[in-house]
Amino acid sequence: MQSNLLAEGLTLMLAGMGTVFVFLTALVLAMSLMSRLVYRPAPPKDGIDDAEVAAIAMAIDAYRRGS
Repeated sequence: MQSNLLAEGLTLMLAGMGTVFVFLTALVLAMSLMSRLVYRPAPPKDGIDDAEVAAIAMAIDAYRRGS
C-alpha cells in the first residue's frame, strides 16, 4: 500500500510539473511571436533640435536651483 501511494504521488507530481512546463513554454512562444508581430522600430532621428536643447537646459537649471 505504501509503495502504491508513493507511485501515485510521483505520477501526480510529474503530471503537474509537465503541465506547468508545457504551459510556460507555450506562453514564451506566444509572447515571442506577438512581440515580433507588433515591433515597429522608430525611424532614426538626426540629432536633437534647439527646442529640445533649451528644454534640457531649463530642466537642469531648475534641478540645480532646487525647485
